Formats: sequence, structure tokens, C-alpha cells
Amino acid sequence: MAWNEPGGGPKDPWSGKGGEQGPPDLDEVVRKLQERLGGLFGGSQPPGGEGPSGGRSGGGQLSTKVIGIIIGVLVVIWLATGIYIVEPAERGVVMRFGRYVDTTEPGPHWHIPLPIESVVKVNVDEISTLTHRAAMLTQDENIVEVELTVQSRIQDAADYLFQDQDPERTLNDATVTVARVVMGQSKLDFVMTEGRGAVAVTIKERIQKLMDRYKTGLIVTSVNMQPAKPPEQVKAAFDDAIKAREDKERLENQAEAYANEVLPSARGNAARILADAKAYRDRVIASAEGETARFSAVLAEYSRAPEVTRQRLYLETMEEVLGKNGKVVLDVTDGANSLMYLPIDQLMKQTQTQTQSEPQTQPSLSGSPALPERIDPPLRTVDRERRAR
Repeated sequence: MAWNEPGGGPKDPWSGKGGEQGPPDLDEVVRKLQERLGGLFGGSQPPGGEGPSGGRSGGGQLSTKVIGIIIGVLVVIWLATGIYIVEPAERGVVMRFGRYVDTTEPGPHWHIPLPIESVVKVNVDEISTLTHRAAMLTQDENIVEVELTVQSRIQDAADYLFQDQDPERTLNDATVTVARVVMGQSKLDFVMTEGRGAVAVTIKERIQKLMDRYKTGLIVTSVNMQPAKPPEQVKAAFDDAIKAREDKERLENQAEAYANEVLPSARGNAARILADAKAYRDRVIASAEGETARFSAVLAEYSRAPEVTRQRLYLETMEEVLGKNGKVVLDVTDGANSLMYLPIDQLMKQTQTQTQSEPQTQPSLSGSPALPERIDPPLRTVDRERRAR
């Protein structure tokens, strides 16, 4: 007989009352638990159509609405997890089931949440530094110690994540390879002196070509090369060679400075001499042409009046010759007595000297220079006899 049948018998085991307190029926407990859960979530009601509260199935509709609201809230929360923000120094790489989809720029974005899509943020402004030190062989078979510092950053986030397994290791290998190739194509003197900057530029360009070929997503920003050093065993000899080279350059600079100082002066003197020679040439040519024209004019006059022209030429020649002579020739008649002679030329020279030394001297009323009060040179008496012709 069941515990809930009329006529007595064991009481309800859940009430703790009644007859014997035996262990509860496990199947009954599971069945009642299922009924209660079914009533909460709108499941089937126990026989008789009444729920635990004695009503009909109105509680089932209420449970369905609650479940819908809960599901909607969960969906909203799930979709909200797809919102992400990319910082200015970052790039967002969107993957759908592990496959690359897109690269997003800085700012707020949304993607389908997990497990469908995921986002990996990559810092593209961070500078990474790689240092490489090694002893290398140059083109002229000399060993030199080189130290390189290579700086790089991420240029393409997708290539950096998916195209190369280890971009940093690829960069290191490329640096080693390119450095040895470039040093093997350069001479030691060029590397240790003025060619250090050119070698660094060449290494940077070739490393970037390898990075682009392997699609590592990295860009080489700079390559700095420290001064190359010879091995310690031959360092003293290299220092002497460098000092001799510096002395050679210093002497060459001094010679060039001296040449720059002397050459312009020499060129100026040469130009002045050439200009003087040209002027002398033009003057001589012009004088010769003038003499030629004058002679031609005199010749034309002589052909028309020979006597008159001859007399005029004679007088002009004598005037020019005697004009430079300091002697005075006096022509006296026959039987003349002694003639008093005044040294007119000396008086004129003395007057000119006094005029130059006394510029404030007042002129005489007649307008002629004032004669000195005393004539120092003595008078000379000239007696000349003219022979009868």
C-alpha cells in the first residue's frame, strides 16, 4: 500500500510524522525534483493540471518570458565583449577562427566576440634595438672589428604576425649576412676613415631589401656603425698609419690654402700686366698712326710749297731744340760796345721758387711777379764781335 492511499498506512515521509521513519524512496525524490524544475521553466505539470500552487499553467508563460529576458541579456553582454579600443601606437589585427581578416587603425572598433573572432593588438611605434659585434675580413684581406646598432619597428602588423615565424631572428641573420658582404666589398682604409657613413647607409638599404623579401613586416629605421678598430695585435701599426695619413691631409690643406692665397694675387698681377701691355700697344699704334697722318699732311704741303715748308720745319725744329737749352744768344750789330747781360733764366727760377714757398705773397700792381730786392748772381759782360760776312 502506498503512503498516500486512504485507510492508514505509513505517513508522508517528508512530513516527519506518521508511522515508521524509513528512508525516502530515491525514485520519488528525483521525480518530484523534475516536476518542480519543469514547473519553474514552463514544463509539463503533474497529473490533474494543477501546479504546486493549485492553479493552472499560467506560471509557464511567465517562466518563458523570464528565460527570454535572460537570454537577451546574455546576448547583449556577449556582443558587448566585442568592443575594443586601439591605442594611437597600436594596430588591431582581427582574426576569424584563427584566420586573418582585417587590420584596424587607432580608435574604437567592434568585432564578433569569441569564439568567432579575436583581436591581437600590435605596437607599431616601439623601437627595437639590435647590436652586432664581429671581426670581419675586408676586400684587401685585412681583419677589422665592427660594431653595428640596428634599430627597427613594425610597419605591417599582419605580416609581422603571420608571414614570418620569428621576425627578430630574421633581422639578426640578415644583419650578420649583409654586414659581412658589405665589409668584404670595401677596403680597410675606406671603412676606417671617410667611408664609415657610406658603409652604414649601404648596410641599412640591403637589410631593408631582405626584410621586404621575407615579408617580416619590419622597417629598419637606422643603422649606426661605430668606428672600426683593427685587432689588438696590429693596433700600434694602424695608429701610426692613421697619424701619417692625418699629417698628409694637414700638409695638403696647408698647401691648398697657400695656393688659394697666392694664385689670386698672381692672376691679378698677370691681368694688370696684360692690361698695361694692351694699353701700351694701343698707345704706340695710335702714336704711329698720328705720326703717319702728320707726315702725310706735311708731305702734301711740301709737294705744294717746298721752300716754305722746309723753312717752317727748320724753325719748328730749332724752337724745339733750343727751347730746352739754358743759354741766351744775343745778336749785336758791328762795332757795338760791351753789353750788360742779366741772367734772366736764373731770375725766373728764383721767382718761381719764392712763389711756391710763399703762396700768400701779394701780387704787384702790374700783375707780374714781384722781383727780388737783390740779385745774387753777378752780372756778366759779353763781348762779341761779329765778323763781316
